[in-house]
Amino acid sequence: MLYSSAADWHAAPRKSVLVFGMSGLGKTHMSNLLRASGSWFHYSIDYRIGTRYMGEYIADNAKLEAMKVPFLRDLLMSDSIYIGSNITFDNLSPVATYLGKPGDPAKSGLPFAEYERRQDQFRRAEIAALRDTAHFAKRAEDLYGYPNFICDTGGSICEWIDPEDDADPLMQELAQHCLMIWIKGDEAHTQELIRRFDRAPKPMAYQPAFLTRVWHDYLNEKNCTETEVDPDDFIRFTYAKALAHRQPRYRAMSRWGITVTASQVSALKTHDDFYALVASCL
Repeated sequence: MLYSSAADWHAAPRKSVLVFGMSGLGKTHMSNLLRASGSWFHYSIDYRIGTRYMGEYIADNAKLEAMKVPFLRDLLMSDSIYIGSNITFDNLSPVATYLGKPGDPAKSGLPFAEYERRQDQFRRAEIAALRDTAHFAKRAEDLYGYPNFICDTGGSICEWIDPEDDADPLMQELAQHCLMIWIKGDEAHTQELIRRFDRAPKPMAYQPAFLTRVWHDYLNEKNCTETEVDPDDFIRFTYAKALAHRQPRYRAMSRWGITVTASQVSALKTHDDFYALVASCL
């Protein structure tokens, strides 16, 4: 690990961490708390994906929809209006909207082949954004003078690495530059995430083999065709299975760093609280 002990952590003039785990367990809370202290640079993987690697896809998709409206088409063709996504740290909806949901086109569902294509675009984008971590850590210090750095990852980081491989190239690269921190939830957190998702299902990114298996399981269980799939119902069906699929992958990744609980993270009030929590784990 980047820091071998609590003393090593406290003595480090420049602290660098990467936080991972399911969305909704406190990664962004931790990142915002540290950023607010004034001495931490917050590198959001999802923000980087939406602005650097998928921004053109997102904007072009919006333009494609606008071109279906004669009034907007004329304005676009004459360069009279501009269409772009307004992605911020607090609003990453354009990425999720672009990923979409498969199923009935009458319910805004995508053909499954198109859904898979967009999933693959996201996979490549997330890997590229993760590989930018070292660059942004150096940039944060050289350009802005931030002594400390936190990489706030998306929930799907575990899908693109081999968590059982000690020589996984992406994990090795990330661990060279950041202390890896897993935010672990308990069963109560898991059930709350499922309830929250059920109220407002959002698109997610999945490992290709997992997605294919769950898609066929859904079609068989519901005895329906692709165009009969209710997009929100499929996303709900997939979410709980995704939690179970990802948990052992996160657990295997945790050996690269330290583990904190979602309850411990929610209790953090200041950056000093964060320093103490990391030290206690080391």
